[in-house]
Amino acid sequence: MPELQSTIDAAKTNLKIQPNDLLTITVSAANIEAVQPFNLPVTSAPRIGDMGIQGNMQLQSYLVDSDGNIEFPVLGTVHVAGLTRQELVEKFKTEISRYVQNPIINIKLVNFQVTVLGEVNRPGTFTVPDERISLSKALGMAGDLTIYGRRDNIMILRETGDTKEYEYVDLTQSDFLNSEYYYLHQNDVVYIEPNQAQMQGASYNRNASVYISIASVLISLAILLTN
Repeated sequence: MPELQSTIDAAKTNLKIQPNDLLTITVSAANIEAVQPFNLPVTSAPRIGDMGIQGNMQLQSYLVDSDGNIEFPVLGTVHVAGLTRQELVEKFKTEISRYVQNPIINIKLVNFQVTVLGEVNRPGTFTVPDERISLSKALGMAGDLTIYGRRDNIMILRETGDTKEYEYVDLTQSDFLNSEYYYLHQNDVVYIEPNQAQMQGASYNRNASVYISIASVLISLAILLTN
């Protein structure tokens, strides 16, 4: 485990921004008035509360387009795809420093989601607020594997730009912590394959026991009537 720690720490910072990501970007500084042009107005979105419909203040967000760009106040078109969050922070800090002294940039990815399918107790798509989730935590959010799930052949499907790639991870081996897929990326899909017993069971009619019970009752009634 200690030998794997450096690789795990490096994987934490490997998340890159992609098209269709939704970002919130706030700029602050000692001079509040100087950064106002760089911040979109805060909107009030309706939400249902105990006293009926109420206002919920939300930061404006920026959708990364198919070319990997966003439209940012004052700066105009900014290419953000392919950068890590920290790299993008440094890029904005450099650009905005031309207008504001010592700007503070806060960037958050607000639609980070992973999907877990197959032999888990609660399959579905999960939103991750902290922009970082390990394979183990994602499986925990899905209620862990069922007893029919294969722990030695978990498939992770990942989109990188226009390409799709996949990898198989074996949870029964400690070196899965060393995999670049240990930390999941935005929109990763985790699929848990059923084991051999489950696949064989699926080939039979699940209502067979019901039919056998009905047949047994009918045979018993026939015997009673003939007697």
